[in-house]
Amino acid sequence: MAVRRVEHIMGLPISVDLRDGDAALADRAFAWLREADERFSPFKPSSEVSRLDRGELGVEELTPDLVEVLSLCDWYEESTGGAFTANVPGRGLDPCAVVKGWAVQRAADVLREGGATSFCVNAGGDVVTSGEPEPGKPWRVGVRHPDLADQVCVVLGVRDGAVATSALYERGHHIVDGRTGEPVTGLLSVTIFADDLAIADTTATAAFALGRDGIGWAAAQEGCEVFIVDEDRRVHSSPGLPVHLC
Repeated sequence: MAVRRVEHIMGLPISVDLRDGDAALADRAFAWLREADERFSPFKPSSEVSRLDRGELGVEELTPDLVEVLSLCDWYEESTGGAFTANVPGRGLDPCAVVKGWAVQRAADVLREGGATSFCVNAGGDVVTSGEPEPGKPWRVGVRHPDLADQVCVVLGVRDGAVATSALYERGHHIVDGRTGEPVTGLLSVTIFADDLAIADTTATAAFALGRDGIGWAAAQEGCEVFIVDEDRRVHSSPGLPVHLC
């Protein structure tokens, strides 16, 4: 039974295209995403993140899920020398750059644990897939052209993998260098292909935060393939990228 559904969660449309499951299984995936939003959003005063930021939770009171999220934040902050951070000056604790991919990957895990083998979860253009939509065909994931909204600059053919992009075209200069607090320059878009959306999404954001230095840094991350467009419109891609030839 095929199920296709879209809900607005975490401030963006999240769609599930489930080819071999049922509505109840999709319900469980969306329920988890709503729970994650309530627990980890820095914009909700009652969330675990907000309570921790206000000093209302001690380290010993953190849930294992929040410990995992914060550990990922710490790893990427250390790896980038502080360019990526969940503690941007003037903003307070904001782990959203990790939470979205992490939570959507967990939703995909809910589908797999429920017996689904063929599905695509798309969270505002960041995608995690399983299996094939049709026998012999991969899920096709288009990466938007950084200048032309109605065109793509590459299409990836994905089976059992994840794709995430950080770019300027939707929200402008919204990513800042945690070392300076200033908007990042040097890149227009960073797309990462990996096995796990938490890794793909966070790596894309961290690479973008590094500016031009993020090109080599991202390419060196284990299990990650890159497609990066710098501000001079040069493309940097790794040989393992699963480009789909139409």
